[in-house]
Amino acid sequence: MSAASTETSAQLPASASRVFFQPPAGVGCAGSGPIPRDDPVQRKQGKVTVKYDRKELRKRLILEEWIIEQLSDLYDCEEEEMPEVEIDIDDLLEVNSEDERAVKLQESLVDCYKPTEVFVRELLGRIRGMRKLSAPTKKGL
Repeated sequence: MSAASTETSAQLPASASRVFFQPPAGVGCAGSGPIPRDDPVQRKQGKVTVKYDRKELRKRLILEEWIIEQLSDLYDCEEEEMPEVEIDIDDLLEVNSEDERAVKLQESLVDCYKPTEVFVRELLGRIRGMRKLSAPTKKGL
């Protein structure tokens, strides 16, 4: 700290170096009463406050990026030019056996002229142990 700032703070009374926050009227602090239910700020905050399992979402995003990269290689084209191929990870996770999952994937890739067995095997290995993502629940709305 410089000498100039030390001198300034030394000259101020002790209460002047503290910062106090005065909440706006109607905000629920002890003794100020309840927050009205029709408060638009409170309602808006409730709508955007949702809990997700970030680790699971991150794994899912990485997997989806890998799938797009692999499909680009299989179809020899960029993502924008790729035929519409729908691979729903949650649908695959609902299927109990690996064989049924493989059949479901092969049906999605029926238009691909390159061999897809390696892709299917790797994808099934990557989703092993993953959980189906559930929609977040809305609390208090």
